[in-house]
Amino acid sequence: MPLGALVAEVTRRATQARGHLLWEISRAIASHSNLTELFQALATTLHSVVTFDYLSVVLHDSSRDVMRMHVLQSAISLPLQAGMEFAIDESLAAFVMRSGKPMIIADTHEETRFAKLMKLLVEHDVRSICSVPLATPRRSLGALSFGSSDRRAYVEDDFEVLQVVADQVAVAVENALNFEAVQKLREKLGRERDRLKLLLDINNAVVSSLDLPGLFRAIPTSVRQAMQCDAASLALPEANNRDLRLHGVDIRDGRGVLREEMAIPISGSSSGIAFDSGKPFTFGKPPDNSSQISLQTNAGEGFNSGCFIPIIRGDRKLGVLLLLDRRENAFSVQDVEFLGQIAGQVAIALENALNYQELSESRERLVKERLYLLNEIRSEHRFDEVVGSSPALKAVLTQIETVAPTDSTVLLEGETGTGKEVIARTVHNLSSRRDHTFVKVNCAAIPSGLLESELFGHERGAFTGALTQKIGRFELAHKGTLFLDEIGDMPLELQPKLLRVLQEQEFERLGGTRSIRVDVRIVAATNRDLSKMVEERLFRADLYYRFRVFPVTLPTLRERREDIPALVRYFASKYAERMKKPVKTIPSTAMDALVRYDWPGNIRELQNFIERAVILSSDEVLRPPLSELTNQMKLTPHENGNGNSLQHAEREHIVRVLKDADWVLGGDQGAAVKLGIPRTTLIYKMRRLGIPRQPV
Repeated sequence: MPLGALVAEVTRRATQARGHLLWEISRAIASHSNLTELFQALATTLHSVVTFDYLSVVLHDSSRDVMRMHVLQSAISLPLQAGMEFAIDESLAAFVMRSGKPMIIADTHEETRFAKLMKLLVEHDVRSICSVPLATPRRSLGALSFGSSDRRAYVEDDFEVLQVVADQVAVAVENALNFEAVQKLREKLGRERDRLKLLLDINNAVVSSLDLPGLFRAIPTSVRQAMQCDAASLALPEANNRDLRLHGVDIRDGRGVLREEMAIPISGSSSGIAFDSGKPFTFGKPPDNSSQISLQTNAGEGFNSGCFIPIIRGDRKLGVLLLLDRRENAFSVQDVEFLGQIAGQVAIALENALNYQELSESRERLVKERLYLLNEIRSEHRFDEVVGSSPALKAVLTQIETVAPTDSTVLLEGETGTGKEVIARTVHNLSSRRDHTFVKVNCAAIPSGLLESELFGHERGAFTGALTQKIGRFELAHKGTLFLDEIGDMPLELQPKLLRVLQEQEFERLGGTRSIRVDVRIVAATNRDLSKMVEERLFRADLYYRFRVFPVTLPTLRERREDIPALVRYFASKYAERMKKPVKTIPSTAMDALVRYDWPGNIRELQNFIERAVILSSDEVLRPPLSELTNQMKLTPHENGNGNSLQHAEREHIVRVLKDADWVLGGDQGAAVKLGIPRTTLIYKMRRLGIPRQPV
């Protein structure tokens, strides 16, 4: 074959091979949009025309001005890995990209530039390199590099075909980068759309909802869906300042460990760290130094990462917005920043709802207090002041002046009718609590089955007949004074709960689970011998000593006879004014008789006696029925043993009725109804006549 024809044939075949190569490259580019998959396909194709042991693409990161290795195909062991970065002045690819011309390093052992890269290549027996710029008409991207373990594996004659390959690869790389950018933009726009919707939902809650339970349901659910995490909740501080309680728990595929109303200690928990510091707290793997309950929750639910954002309004810490996920490192810095915005909106919503709830509860308490006080005013008469100046009374008042300014518990002891309620009110009026409510409970007057509800209140549906929520006396007395009268009649089974309230100022309503804290000063009263009841195991010793912080014994009326004239004049004037009677004078003989009488019922008996005397008086002179006092004096307890006295007959009659009623005092079938007297009067008569509460 002539030489010209041979050259033409070689040229034709080379052109044909190049065309086939370009077609293979084009096919690979058309069928792969992912860079890694693209170069895996190109590596096979390029091996037919270029000798190489490794193939790499190094692209310029303009945001950080570094060169980053994106793809690496290698037949030899190299320390170079995808994701490695090189400074511009240390990078062969940067030099080629900037010059826009291919570059060959025939022997890496002799190359003095790019020291860091050359050192790595020499150590792994890469002897020669060929690097071709990657560029499109729109931008310079980086370089396509081939490496061989053979010295001088590349010559300049290879540039033409390699540059053609590089130009097509550059287009493919740009398309892949654009595709990735579009995908990231779509994902970002989708996240932004979801997050903007979440912000809108939270904002709507802020402006439209004052319902705390509604916020507890809406906020965590919206946040969890927008952040695509496994669990979200609100954690609000308890009144004890030791715990955070979870509200609105929204969890995907929950296993029952993380649950609604769960208490988490502030100390040692991730939520507590965020709450105490007022700064976001995150973890990408479960921390080892958390509280036991946090460790159990993370392990039980499989949580591996968490994000805890404090909810703060001004200088008020309202709680924590917490998110948990079973993936590691699920929350980015951008997530934390966005959730900080959410927490700001949540803070507004929570503060508004909490303030509204506090106002509602305060308004409800004021209504209850007003109704309670009105009922008290309607139900019975009250002393306006302590009447008397006897040494015995002055000694008591001195004690009251001493203890009243404190918050210590006061125990008033003494016979029935000695004015224990008046002294209790005096303690309240002389204390710093005088501007708040004075609430009283007669433990003997309320059936034992209802006493717990009266003291602590109940939730709707707590028992049959509990149609509405009831506020107990302890809540009514918040910031004020609670007077527990006849404390010796407190049922034994209720005493432990009362002891807890006295010690911790905390309780739960019947049927409720939420602890309610109160600030209440206790004044208790009894006419029974509590120490003897403790010995007989009818009264708890620990409760007795809790009450007996400052005991005050009130004198009987026979121990302060010098006060009787003042009391007689006080009651006579009071009832004469109320009944519009002209009573102004009290005969001295009547006054002497009143002073001499022992008054076993003390001031209460005297008060009732004077009221009866005013009723019987028709002119200015008080005409008390003194014959009643004479008869009572004849019927002393020591003179009724013959079985024929009126007092003995009364005792026998009451015992007989009690037996018929199976010793039940109150209720429709109780002895009090059968006798036609109030239950409290029956209890008083039983004590006066020496009748035990149970048959002996």
